[in-house]
Amino acid sequence: MTDIQISAAFDAGNIEVLSTNGAEASLAIRKDHESDFFQWFHFRVSGAAGREVTLRITGLGASAYPGGWPNYDAVVSEDRQFWGRAATRYDEAVEGGTLTISYQPAGDLAWFAYFAPYSMERHHDLVADVAGAEGVAHRSLGLSLDGQPIDCLEMGAGAVQVWLYGRQHPGETMAEWWMEGALDVLADPADSVGRELRKRCRFHVVPNANPDGSRRGHLRTNAAGVNLNREWDTPTPEKSPEVVALRGAMDASGVDFAMDVHGDEAIPAVFLAGFEGIPSLKDEQLAGYNRFAALLERRTPDFQTKLGYPLTRPGKGNLTMSTNQLAERFGAVSMTLEMPFKDHNPAADKRQGWSPERSAQLGRDCMGALLEWLVERERA
Repeated sequence: MTDIQISAAFDAGNIEVLSTNGAEASLAIRKDHESDFFQWFHFRVSGAAGREVTLRITGLGASAYPGGWPNYDAVVSEDRQFWGRAATRYDEAVEGGTLTISYQPAGDLAWFAYFAPYSMERHHDLVADVAGAEGVAHRSLGLSLDGQPIDCLEMGAGAVQVWLYGRQHPGETMAEWWMEGALDVLADPADSVGRELRKRCRFHVVPNANPDGSRRGHLRTNAAGVNLNREWDTPTPEKSPEVVALRGAMDASGVDFAMDVHGDEAIPAVFLAGFEGIPSLKDEQLAGYNRFAALLERRTPDFQTKLGYPLTRPGKGNLTMSTNQLAERFGAVSMTLEMPFKDHNPAADKRQGWSPERSAQLGRDCMGALLEWLVERERA
């Protein structure tokens, strides 16, 4: 019986093959460059020929978020269009923590990943498509360390300055699927929600704030091994030019409302994190954040407010994180949106778990909630 072949030598690929034996393999995840973070994996299996493959990813007790592995199912695709879930179990006592994936493809090929990948080629397709839409402008805010552009799509003629940005942590690919949904609303001249939003707001949308980490197959860092969401207080061109570019553009425009889009490894739900610990917190600012959360929860079963991160104590907000920095710097209503790598358990989907499709729909729902939020503010 021939051994299966495993490759990760492609955009966002990440796996190390320790051994193969027939349809079984022992694997390990490569760390982010110049960093100890690791959790993202993405690889192709060939030579399966209809056999059930057993893939063991070892050493995960030392990964960035070991709590993310229990009750997690890996994503799998045979056509790279539909991403379902493969039977997966985690045993922390085996080989330093082992995730075992079992799957029988219909044909010879299958792709496995931590979440549905969002390639840089798809990113460029998205940018090209939206930039060509009526009323949309494109600009590059700057270059990454690897020389990739930080793409920004802008639209709308209103006075409210809205910034939407994602993938500071590149392995959190659900963030760019979310961007597809949000941009479906914002760039479509036939979408009534988008039209009303464009009347009220000037949108600045950065679908991928960390293209280097995305292409390299990183979980959390850029080409220098730096976590960009800990650089917002004092970013530098040497370590975090992506944040230098983003924050500089925000300083030029001002920020009234901002959403930083992420994924969470452990919590099986969609939730928001805010800025309640910033030094200059204003009552009306916090009320605006809470009102948006309530509107979004009312709008979709794919959002809830019971599960999430602990609230930060007054005056203890970490200003190196973008949500806190923007709330403090501009008095903005800013927030971090977190989607799960597992599933949104309050409205679970056994076949796909949390998925690209649900991420995009949440992007649309967030734009609908934003319009409600703006209309309510105008009436107040």
